[in-house]
Amino acid sequence: MKKINLVSIVVLCIILLGGCASEPNQEVNIIPQPQQVTVVDGGFSLSPKTVINVIKGADDLTPACTFMSTLVEKSFGQPLSVVNGEIKRDAINIAVDPSMRADAYDLTVGKKAIDIKAGSSKAVFYAMQSLRQMMPVGVEKGEKMDKIRIQNVRIQDEPRLAYRGTMLDVCRHFFTVDEVKTFIDMLALHKLSVFHWHLTDDQGWRIEIKKYPKLTEIGSQRKQTVIGKNTGKYDGTPYGPYFFTQEEIKDVIQYAADRYITIIPEIELPGHALAALASYPELGCTGGPYEVCQMWGVFSEVFCPGNEKTFEFWEGVLEEVAELFPGEIIHIGGDECPRDAWKKCKKCQARMKKEKLKEEGDLQNYVVHRIEEFMKTKGKRILGWDEILEGDVSKTAIVMSWRGKKGGIEGAKRGNEVVMVPNDYAYFDYYQAKPVENEPFGIGGYVPVEKVYSLDPTEGLTPEEGEKIIGVQANLWAEYIKTFSHAQYMLLPRMAAIAEVGWTPLARKDYDNFLKRAKLMTQRYEALGYNFAKHILQEAKTNE
Repeated sequence: MKKINLVSIVVLCIILLGGCASEPNQEVNIIPQPQQVTVVDGGFSLSPKTVINVIKGADDLTPACTFMSTLVEKSFGQPLSVVNGEIKRDAINIAVDPSMRADAYDLTVGKKAIDIKAGSSKAVFYAMQSLRQMMPVGVEKGEKMDKIRIQNVRIQDEPRLAYRGTMLDVCRHFFTVDEVKTFIDMLALHKLSVFHWHLTDDQGWRIEIKKYPKLTEIGSQRKQTVIGKNTGKYDGTPYGPYFFTQEEIKDVIQYAADRYITIIPEIELPGHALAALASYPELGCTGGPYEVCQMWGVFSEVFCPGNEKTFEFWEGVLEEVAELFPGEIIHIGGDECPRDAWKKCKKCQARMKKEKLKEEGDLQNYVVHRIEEFMKTKGKRILGWDEILEGDVSKTAIVMSWRGKKGGIEGAKRGNEVVMVPNDYAYFDYYQAKPVENEPFGIGGYVPVEKVYSLDPTEGLTPEEGEKIIGVQANLWAEYIKTFSHAQYMLLPRMAAIAEVGWTPLARKDYDNFLKRAKLMTQRYEALGYNFAKHILQEAKTNE
């Protein structure tokens, strides 16, 4: 009989242990980076027998529990049961503690159970997303498993900013209800909290308004679309009619609510108005004729605020919008509004004289103030692009800073709440890699993942002023984005970077560490069937 020495036994044990697929990864790779993570040896085995146990809940915990139950259903062949009771073993124990901050959660994965304590049902959902990212990627594809091993860990977490959003433009190019729902799923994966839905513009009106049916009969379609960047050549193909019915919008709102995401609709005024004016030409300064715009840009044909019927129209539209969308905020645009037509318009000049307004910029400020007062009667706050600061805008209006950070800094210093969306950091229709000739067609500019990640939304402000920065957002304008696959490419993985900007404290941010985690996140994108830009994979490889 041959002798087996001690070294051989040790080597054999190392090989056997190293090949054990059931052991969880000793690292926790979550995006956005949690505030505190403590990794402990061992893992929890999630199985079809594991229950979701609500110890102390909230009225709207069902979506969070349903999410986790159905996430593993494809792998286990059955959903996890949801029960109520005292703390249990082999369970995901959930307790909502109102004394905690609303978006904060503690997640403890032990050998016998998973315990979630959270300030609200939304925070429970965030804990579920962290758990999800700790599971093998095969869960996303529904790979058959007897158990899912999850690393033992203690996570204490909450977001830096409550408003963490992404805007989707459906006016220039339209995306279907199913595509919009997939977009919402992408937001949920990254713990983003706001979907800014850009619904009206010169090139298309995309929301049904029952009081004004011509908006979708006429305004939801254009005769053709310009080829490239206003080349003067057109594709000759009618575009539309494309719009969302109110029933479809209610469906999307509920889908977002089930993922604890608030939708902020945007109804553009007083500029970007051609789709509306083509439908109701009497709302313009000249009376038309107008047509839904076939090219891209900023146009002089805008709403006529000298005409009282224009305010009746805005109020009629916004009343239906306010009834549809349960969130507190309605975006009213306010950007890129040329005032040349107002200078020549007798009604606008008469309005200015009556209201003692010195210049046309004051007329736009009059519009914003009047619309804000109307929205207050509906229990809503207005959000507008940073142009609304050009007048003496109310302190209750929220400013969305898009022309760099300057408008946001000005707004915060004067006491307005601000959402930072600086175009040089957060415009995802800009190219994300060079040479741009190798990239899908885009509007221009250059915003790579590292630039997005470097955004500090409170930079240049005192701590007190920084409190006025309530959020960050990325914008995806769709002039040159014809398909949802292209949209996903422009969003991912930059969406992961903006998510971490909004969630993770500045002191915890580390781009090299983010790259490593983002590389693993792209495996999840792939499993989910999302199209994504792969430049980050090479960058991560270079940094290894």
